[in-house]
Amino acid sequence: MDHNHSVHAPLLSPTAVGNGDTNKTSVFLSATKRTLKSLIWVIFIAWVALIFLLPAEFFNQLFEKWIRATRGTPFGITGSIFLLLSGPILIISFLAIAHLIVSGEKLHERKNSKRPSFRLWTFPVLVDGPFGVVSAAEFIGIVLFSAYVIWAVYAYTVRAFEMSEHFYSKSKSIIMLEILGLRLGSIGLYCLAFLFLPISRGSVLLRFIDIPFEHATRYHVWLGHLTMVLFTLHGLFYVIAWAMDGRLIEELIQWKDIGVANLPGVISLIAGLLMWVTSFSPVRKWNFELFFYTHQLYVVFVVFLALHVGDFIFTMAAGGIFLFVLDRFLRFCQSRRTVNVVSAKCLPCGTVELVVSKPQNLRYNALSFIFIQVREISWLQWHPFSVSSSPLDGKYHLAVLIKVLGKWTEKLRQKIIEAEALEESSVVHVSVEGPYGHEVPYHLMYENLILVAGGIGLSPFLAILSDILHRVREGKPCLPKRILLVWAIKRSNELPLLSSVDMEAICPFFADKVNIDIHIYVTRESEPPLEEGCVYKPMKSSLCPMPSACGLSVLVGTGDNIWSGLYVISSTVGFVILLGLLNVFYINPFGVRKWWYKGLLFVACMVASVVIFGGMVVGLWHMWERQSYAREKSNSKNTKAEKIEQNGTATPKDPSQEYAGISTVTRYGSRPDFREIFEWVSEKWGHVDVGVIVCGPPALQSSVAQEIRYHSITRQRHHPIFHFNSHSFDL
Repeated sequence: MDHNHSVHAPLLSPTAVGNGDTNKTSVFLSATKRTLKSLIWVIFIAWVALIFLLPAEFFNQLFEKWIRATRGTPFGITGSIFLLLSGPILIISFLAIAHLIVSGEKLHERKNSKRPSFRLWTFPVLVDGPFGVVSAAEFIGIVLFSAYVIWAVYAYTVRAFEMSEHFYSKSKSIIMLEILGLRLGSIGLYCLAFLFLPISRGSVLLRFIDIPFEHATRYHVWLGHLTMVLFTLHGLFYVIAWAMDGRLIEELIQWKDIGVANLPGVISLIAGLLMWVTSFSPVRKWNFELFFYTHQLYVVFVVFLALHVGDFIFTMAAGGIFLFVLDRFLRFCQSRRTVNVVSAKCLPCGTVELVVSKPQNLRYNALSFIFIQVREISWLQWHPFSVSSSPLDGKYHLAVLIKVLGKWTEKLRQKIIEAEALEESSVVHVSVEGPYGHEVPYHLMYENLILVAGGIGLSPFLAILSDILHRVREGKPCLPKRILLVWAIKRSNELPLLSSVDMEAICPFFADKVNIDIHIYVTRESEPPLEEGCVYKPMKSSLCPMPSACGLSVLVGTGDNIWSGLYVISSTVGFVILLGLLNVFYINPFGVRKWWYKGLLFVACMVASVVIFGGMVVGLWHMWERQSYAREKSNSKNTKAEKIEQNGTATPKDPSQEYAGISTVTRYGSRPDFREIFEWVSEKWGHVDVGVIVCGPPALQSSVAQEIRYHSITRQRHHPIFHFNSHSFDL
């Protein structure tokens, strides 16, 4: 009999009451989350529908009536358009903050489905081509965006023909070009409203829908190409019209006070074209620094766009830009700190390992990544790297593995070698942004995992393996029971990377709960080298410093939900206050009418609200961080410092020796045959959901996605359903 309900216990005992209160609280939180989520989607769908339907004449007339009805407010036309077209995304951000706070740290609230089923986000539809690997959900998004652009161009073209009927032949062509140029610019502004959302690294919107920044960048790339095509056609149509009318130079250098100022538009378009041209893959691979530096012209692009169109037209895209400014300022505040490098080593396989200090309360998961700047190499360049350590590996450190592939990484390697030769303790001065990543560690949501890595793509999977083993040992929530690791490398000197995780030391007898198979493919060697059997084994342990005042800063969008929420809300409210004060005490009393000037003031209000109102919250957040550090330091005085296993020198070992319970197969001179691998898994694992996570070059992702799509189409009823997930970061 249940003790809580035995005859010896009162009906309303504290235990019973406590359980009842817990259940009521759980039901209330679940209902609150469902309500918030439903409200968010209703607002989002209504906002998208409004943008989609605006080209229709009927809805355009309703929009004009709305402006006339609300233009008498202190905010004027600017406030009317801002509330209708940018307000929804800010309201959604507020609701997303509330949802994240209510959800708390319950990272494992997703339940593994009893019946395997296909999911739109993990079913690859397109596996090759200009878009790379595209899931069914992403394909639907692409189709909807394409449908909007086609519909809007068609609707505006029909209306342009109707308006041009009243002009003679030459004027008709010019009027047609100018109207179409104007409308293409409007469509471009609506695309611009979405363009900055995916690159806000700690954005509450990305966290709400659980799309990590490294995955969202591809949406920014797609939207960037579409936006620049529209803006380029917008400018080109006007240039052709002005040339036909014989006033090209006059119009290009024109800077009107009332109406659109052309010269700022030319400057903005040139900045956009420079960013666009250098963003193409051949240019990025040829000279990444050129791409990186020209992309900083986004400041020129945005500011001169505001000067070009004025305040009320700029508000059409202001919501997404404002959220980006919020994220950028927070990143700036976090990255000002120099982080302690606990350990820096060069491994024989051409890889660098960096271990940096972090506070105990810094939140991240095993599939997170960080941006690193090394000031001795460059003050401007930031490079992303996957975290190679689990959050459970240690309270006060975080590790990354860096493959030496370009100029920046080669310089970093030389710095470390020089420091080791001189036995200097201070190797480099590192600044860090992040960690960023999935809100929920989705690698823990599948009972069956296939991890496919190419070269240094093994790094996040080392963190996954370590995370799973720690959780198994500590009895924490963890679904994975079967794991297959497929690792393709060029040469066998990379094999020691796998030994950097001592699985048996982390969780003795883990084979009783987790089955791990490892298939290694050495593609450019036909047979094992003479020194086969050498592995990397840990050297003597070194003590990690106790909580460091120079550890990673917790000032990050994915950090404390309450602080980051206060930062977003205070900045937004401050922006509305500044804009209202500006209109009431300056623009309206003094009759300021210059469009370009009001556009500049609008942008200034955006930046000032983030710096002043958001800056105050960041200052308080920083003080809270220092107090947390003081408490950590006080609590750690009587505890032993944690140990970090650092990679040491290679020592001979029998190649057949393996961890107990792990099956390891190494093949030389061949590449992974994914059809064969998936068929083997299908017969062995049966009708289950299988999470497939790929980290490697685009060709590897395409190969895996192609086989998953093929298997999904031809699968038998008793075979698994494979779910494609990519963890590759490609700027």
